[in-house]
Amino acid sequence: MSHHDRHDNPEAMNRRQFLILTAACAAIINPKYACARDPDPLIDAGPVGKYTSDGLYEGFRELGFFVIRKGEKLIALSSYCTHRKCLLKTERDHSFYCRCHGSTFDPGGKVTAGPATRDLPVLPTMNEKGHLLVRVPTT
Repeated sequence: MSHHDRHDNPEAMNRRQFLILTAACAAIINPKYACARDPDPLIDAGPVGKYTSDGLYEGFRELGFFVIRKGEKLIALSSYCTHRKCLLKTERDHSFYCRCHGSTFDPGGKVTAGPATRDLPVLPTMNEKGHLLVRVPTT
């Protein structure tokens, strides 16, 4: 079909119309993907061997979590206060302090002083090929 034939043929479809039709067909065939959003990001916190000593690792604070090793247990705690989502500060005793409104949390993430009323969430982690991966919520 030549360039002139496409414009003379009212049934010819332009690229935009084709893409819209393709997306509509895909949504009809598999509707769960029509409104799908990207899942919460998975952050590579590095080799698990980096966390051999018991303690608090705050290198990922700005990305939304702390890594804590206690014995054989390795967890990721949210670095955001459960009151108003302010970024937490670590204290010398490995507790957490919110500069915004004064909430405090013990080294395990339990609320010790409000206004926060909910403990810090433990974030999902996995060990993939020797690396600690942490799923960080986007909200």
